[in-house]
Amino acid sequence: MFQELGQDNLAEIIKQNEKVVVQYSASWCGNCRIMKPKFKLFSSQNENIPFIMVDAEQFPESRKLAKVDNLPTFATFKNGVLLNQTQTNKTEVLAQLVNEIL
Repeated sequence: MFQELGQDNLAEIIKQNEKVVVQYSASWCGNCRIMKPKFKLFSSQNENIPFIMVDAEQFPESRKLAKVDNLPTFATFKNGVLLNQTQTNKTEVLAQLVNEIL
């Protein structure tokens, strides 16, 4: 399930779901735009897990949950806790991150 965050409420989504995968991005970030379709593809292959797109500049509280300092950052949360995060523009690195949570 792919969803773009519309308000700064990622913490609520993480509490409500056992597993969550997040892409932190920004409108000016070229690598973020390149990775978005790949992120959406992974979400379509894992419909039972929320894949959340977060604008890191617009939603600072959500950004703090993964200590984001570079974009794009991808993070996985399991049982309300940050499991792992990485900054990448490589599909295979994103695949490894997603596979860790499955």
